[in-house]
Amino acid sequence: MLDSGGRSTPARVLSVANQKGGVGKTTTVINLGTALAAVGKRVLLLDLDPQGNASTGLGSDTLKRNVTMYDVLVDQIDLNEAIIQTIVPNLFLVPASVDLSSADVELADDQNRLLRLKTSLKELWKVKEEFDYVFIDCPPSLNLLTLNALAASESVLVPLQAEFYALEGLSQLILTVREIRQSLNSELRIEGIVLTMFDGRNNLSQQVENDVRDHMPELVFKTIVPRNVRLSEAPSFGMPAILYDHKSLGSIAYQKLAAEFLLREDCKSAKIE
Repeated sequence: MLDSGGRSTPARVLSVANQKGGVGKTTTVINLGTALAAVGKRVLLLDLDPQGNASTGLGSDTLKRNVTMYDVLVDQIDLNEAIIQTIVPNLFLVPASVDLSSADVELADDQNRLLRLKTSLKELWKVKEEFDYVFIDCPPSLNLLTLNALAASESVLVPLQAEFYALEGLSQLILTVREIRQSLNSELRIEGIVLTMFDGRNNLSQQVENDVRDHMPELVFKTIVPRNVRLSEAPSFGMPAILYDHKSLGSIAYQKLAAEFLLREDCKSAKIE
């Protein structure tokens, strides 16, 4: 990424997180990243979930993941050596492995264990390979991996499923961000909230949307991601839904979300200037 003077600057690092599972977090990482790459942004995805769903959803064969986020965090392998090109031009990936599930135990004696990812990212800025955005797919729990992601990120993008317990989970995440800001990363903030798996026929979905917009109007993206079969099918083919069926309602929603995301970026840049 270049600043207004043409100088190289580090990419923006965003965690995609929600302590509640099954909210469309990985789907958002994959398809928002793909949509941004499609308009020329260079995007790096870090799969920090031991389940490795983002890696599989981008066509990464489990048996061919030679260097993973486990190697980067635990063995401190240079992050640059772990980056692979995905099937999407401009979209790169550092895959996950199930070994990540043991990171808490293996790093228990390291006093700097919560800052390992932040340290690794510093190595990324030293090479000529430039990225505009780094998205971190976090596991659905507040563990060592998620804390590493939040400590290394500028902001948190929150996918929020439009269902009964959504606001409770959101409140917990906001409290976590405040705690991280006080202890590990004073710059961390909420990037925005994306309503996912939305069913317009369901009164509860509409009520959740109204409640979130009433309480946090400046944070909630206008774009809503609907519940969509194509979004669910695409990972089994190892590709983003935007490639699998770019005309599906889910794919169109993520393309609109990318446009809205970039518009927000332009507004921030204008304010800084």
